[in-house]
Amino acid sequence: MEERKKRKKFNIKLPVRSRGRYVFTDKKHPEKGVLSSALGVISVATIIYAVYLSYRNGGQAEAKYAVAVMFCLLYSITGLVLGILARMERDIFKLFPNVGIILNVISIIWVGLLLYFSFM
Repeated sequence: MEERKKRKKFNIKLPVRSRGRYVFTDKKHPEKGVLSSALGVISVATIIYAVYLSYRNGGQAEAKYAVAVMFCLLYSITGLVLGILARMERDIFKLFPNVGIILNVISIIWVGLLLYFSFM
């Protein structure tokens, strides 16, 4: 009997999402954040592909791979600026700006490391 009373004390109701209920919000995915994420994905994928092609070529990077990586650096800087601008907006979902910032920072660091190791 004592245990039953104790259980009633800690009766916690978890929120249940059911059909037919709507969530009204003014939040939106900012276009700058989506563009930042897209530029980050393009940049990271291009760098990975350029490194892979250089590896297949015996470690000799052709000039076209270097140009592609330099364009990725420009994309990453642009994407980082757009991601930061989108993150500063109010009443937004922060998924795409955060993903864009993270991917673009990774890309910039990767290009920096490639440049550093190429001059060693």
